[in-house]
Amino acid sequence: MPVALSASAKKLIDRPNFAHLATLMPDGSPLSTPVWIGRDGDRIVISISDFSLKGKNTKKDPRVSISIVDFENPYHEVQIRGRVVERRPDPELVIMDPIAHKYTGKPFTMRGNPQRIALLIEVEKEKYTEIPIKHTPPK
Repeated sequence: MPVALSASAKKLIDRPNFAHLATLMPDGSPLSTPVWIGRDGDRIVISISDFSLKGKNTKKDPRVSISIVDFENPYHEVQIRGRVVERRPDPELVIMDPIAHKYTGKPFTMRGNPQRIALLIEVEKEKYTEIPIKHTPPK
């Protein structure tokens, strides 16, 4: 059953924070990959090549896990579990270009991939955490 994203999770998703997408390999082992991320309401959007490992894995098993750490304060983070509910073709990068703009200020540069798709992920569980620690790594 899908759940609504919290306002805090939406803020992390809407800023240019990298996410880590975990999918399941055929033998059940996890594959975690850094990805750009977008949002369509309460659904998460991740653009990939359909023939990538992420694409193959989510075809066989739609369950995914996503973690996002805030670039500005790495002690603010969200963990999400969900499932891919739609695989939308995006060869013209209509979905990918706005996501690329968020991260680079430009349209996506790697064009011409007819296998480009967008995964639409419904959230089943979300846990947002703020730890009261000041990030002060030694110099």
